[in-house]
Amino acid sequence: MIFTETRLKGAFIVDVERREDERGFFARAFCQREFAEHGLKPVIAQANVAFNKRKGTLRGMHFQYPPHAETKLVRATRGAILDVIVDLRPESATFLQHIALELSADGHRALYVPERFAHGYQALEDATETSYQVGESYAPGSEGGLSPFDPRLGLKWPLPVTVISPKDSAWKHLAEVEREVRQRMRA
Repeated sequence: MIFTETRLKGAFIVDVERREDERGFFARAFCQREFAEHGLKPVIAQANVAFNKRKGTLRGMHFQYPPHAETKLVRATRGAILDVIVDLRPESATFLQHIALELSADGHRALYVPERFAHGYQALEDATETSYQVGESYAPGSEGGLSPFDPRLGLKWPLPVTVISPKDSAWKHLAEVEREVRQRMRA
């Protein structure tokens, strides 16, 4: 695998290293040892799949508070997404900064999302499917989220939003929850 750290410390683009022949290719998509060698948490507590019927579908911006903060390894297994993460680590020099990365089934690229980051994405094609390996089990009492439309976050969604869940559309703006986020996200 090829690990490229983003400008948000601890967040990595993970590309597969293809071994090609006349059949196609073979590549590792996850290896505990390689993840650990790059300082990443090599634990998978859950493997999740999300199917998005319509392009423009928006999911996010989700996170879990410590002690149930999650790592995620996100990949598009059908179609394509614009994947977005926001650094919620109050001690970080990049607190509240974000990156956006297109992930597609054809590209086989993944994004490693560290603990204490918000995560969301928009489907760029109809019938898009994502797969994520998560480092913690879902803990409803630790769940949090931010409005994907908060102007302070400055997230740019490339398509008009066609579908968003009531829960995701109800997440509050940072101005309403920043104090709680800063307190509960401390290392």
